[in-house]
Amino acid sequence: MSITPAVKAILANYESDNPGVKANLARILMQGRLGGTGKMIILPVDQGFEHGPARSFAVNPAAYDPHYHYQLAIDAGLSAYAAPLGMIEAGADTFAGQIPTILKVNSSNSWATAANQAVTGGVDDALRLGCSAIGFTIYPGSDDVFEMMEEIKEMRAQAASVGIATVIWSYPRGGKLPKSGELALDVGAYAAHMAAMLGAHIIKVKLPGDHIEQEEAKKVYAGTDWSNQATRVKHVVQSCYAGRRVVVFSGGAAKGADAVYQDARDIRDGGGNGSIIGRNTFQRPRDEALAMLDKLVRIYKNEE
Repeated sequence: MSITPAVKAILANYESDNPGVKANLARILMQGRLGGTGKMIILPVDQGFEHGPARSFAVNPAAYDPHYHYQLAIDAGLSAYAAPLGMIEAGADTFAGQIPTILKVNSSNSWATAANQAVTGGVDDALRLGCSAIGFTIYPGSDDVFEMMEEIKEMRAQAASVGIATVIWSYPRGGKLPKSGELALDVGAYAAHMAAMLGAHIIKVKLPGDHIEQEEAKKVYAGTDWSNQATRVKHVVQSCYAGRRVVVFSGGAAKGADAVYQDARDIRDGGGNGSIIGRNTFQRPRDEALAMLDKLVRIYKNEE
């Protein structure tokens, strides 16, 4: 496999990383139908931990089976599959080498009151299971975020020492941040920047709205029209070292197909690296999910 100029340019931005980490990033960036383009689509399936199995899978019962998700990601030609320990273990042998995997190493549940997550996997598990990366969530704004930052600092260093990349989910919530501010543009850009500062190789954030939450930031954002989503994406990417880090955007709650496609166009046009999209695909029947993912691939390839 010859690495494309687009991927070589991305890897060159990770100046301190060893060949193992870069090789695993290349595995993700060169995989599937978007391989070599610098764009990616990742299938994340951690919703059973976060929301419960029935809320996640009952609408499409085939999705209770971890093999379903592996096969969906492979058949759709996606870049990687991300899931917690048990989900990865349940298909690790059957699908070994067929698609890069990302081990989600911390998780929460829908009953918790604190904005925090438990560590549920480790770098040793990722290495044993052949994963290309670990994934870790932080909650900027939470009173517990400092503990989470210290946890990922240690795990990121351990992962890098054995050639495994790090993906950070950076979701603002908790503390003095109101619910209305979680999707604010200034807050989302700040959260993405924090992930970059923590050493994330791939940064996962939510698509921000045009609201500015922080009083101290309103003057800075005044005078620019933030009504266009692609413009907001461009600002988030700019906040991640002027585009020197890979930034992907979550699909969020289930929504109509047209909204999913428009999000992808805005991510593409704003210079984002792609989508990490779960419920909007696996909660649909398999043929509909494959059709949706096919169209998303074509959007990122500028064919739609």
